[in-house]
Amino acid sequence: MNAHLESLSPAILWRHFRTLCNTPRPSGHEAALLVKLEQWAEERGLDHDRDAYGNLRICKPASPGFEQAPGVILQGHLDMVAQANANSSHDFTQDPIDTEIRDGWLKARHTTLGADNGIGVAAALAALEDDGIVHGPLEALFTLEEESSMGGALNLAEGWLEGKLLLNLDSEDRGQVYIGCAGGADVNVEAQLPQEPLTEDEVAMTLALTGLRGGHSGIDIHKGLGNANRLLVRVLRALDACGARLASYHGGTLRNALPREAFATIALPQDEVEAARSRVAALEADIQAELSGIDDALSLSLKIADEAPENALARQASRLLIAALHAAPCGVERMSVEVPDVVETSNNLGVVQLADGRFHLCALVRSLRDSATADMAERFRALFELIGAHTRVENGYPGWTPQPESALLQRFCELHHTRLGCEPEIKVIHAGLECGILGGKYPHLEMISFGPLIRGAHSPDERVEIASVAEFYGLLKALITDLARNPV
Repeated sequence: MNAHLESLSPAILWRHFRTLCNTPRPSGHEAALLVKLEQWAEERGLDHDRDAYGNLRICKPASPGFEQAPGVILQGHLDMVAQANANSSHDFTQDPIDTEIRDGWLKARHTTLGADNGIGVAAALAALEDDGIVHGPLEALFTLEEESSMGGALNLAEGWLEGKLLLNLDSEDRGQVYIGCAGGADVNVEAQLPQEPLTEDEVAMTLALTGLRGGHSGIDIHKGLGNANRLLVRVLRALDACGARLASYHGGTLRNALPREAFATIALPQDEVEAARSRVAALEADIQAELSGIDDALSLSLKIADEAPENALARQASRLLIAALHAAPCGVERMSVEVPDVVETSNNLGVVQLADGRFHLCALVRSLRDSATADMAERFRALFELIGAHTRVENGYPGWTPQPESALLQRFCELHHTRLGCEPEIKVIHAGLECGILGGKYPHLEMISFGPLIRGAHSPDERVEIASVAEFYGLLKALITDLARNPV
């Protein structure tokens, strides 16, 4: 499948990306891909090993005469975000990604593409295979579960990597180089809430909020995109005046993707049905107007449920839960003063679920300041303690502190100017690159991050500009050679 990818240039890179597309690899399901890459390394005569967590390293000796050059680590993550449109039956654990080319961009049909971070992984593999590159000692580090928990980086073996310079290939903007990133943490909230049976004068109804674009919960958080959980909770809050009781809820699938859809079942007094429909219609119009020009396809519906649940939350429990969700931080909390036009602290209400009285919330807090990450998580704890919920803060990871005087950065900028005729923009990203974690385990590393132009990451709109991939790979090859010939 995806044979058309090998007609693209550079063929050596796109051939590897085809392998990635044809091998299912959502977070936690990278095993089959690991085996393929190990087999490929053995066929090429390249040394490879895994650490205790399963992260994979493939090594290539230096070109003759360049054995003393500083070792370069090419780093990316093997997993991809699994998001599909509602009408898609795609099984990310079984089915290959079905790609297509449109107007100079590569995208997938109805699902995420996996260019994040598949293009970076493919570039690292191509560099290992490309015997035309002059290089010092090369290591390619492929981590696991970056999209779900940063698990691979957090559990990376210490004292394992040998290189001095690390090139993270997980950025998504042409003409830019990243030297810092936000840290973050998952905030998980759990509660068992009291339920009561539906009464004879109540009717079960379903609320559906669909049509949002979604996106990356870090780099897209400031763009004004709709968050399905935030918006449907707003509707539920308005229906409190009609006596609605929440019976079930499902919104979002990943804590690091802006939720595109959310669904709820409510118990509503029969004599309030028309009033509720009127409120929902008014809110749909209001929200559509608020999101005009950014999320124009929002749809909100209220219908009689096909099957009525036996129970819904007790009236007070329902009111308190909806109130807490409505008050929970969501979106941009603060912009950075030190780094203009960059978000400092944010939160994404990524996954919200309620079934049989069991409530679950998973939010992702990000910040350039670790203290602000901790404080935002504590605000969640304080808020949801008010309704008797238990909060756990997990998978915390540090930010990546910028080093603007880095010799590696200066070399990259000079090479970028020589090859492309312009200086790259030096950026700090409001997203969780693995560099902060890797730097904590290997403090001696100098690191930069760069990549091709990717848009819509973490959503079915994900796409990569084909021309930018060739530019990215050419820059990577030139940098590897330059670092061998002119060590920093």
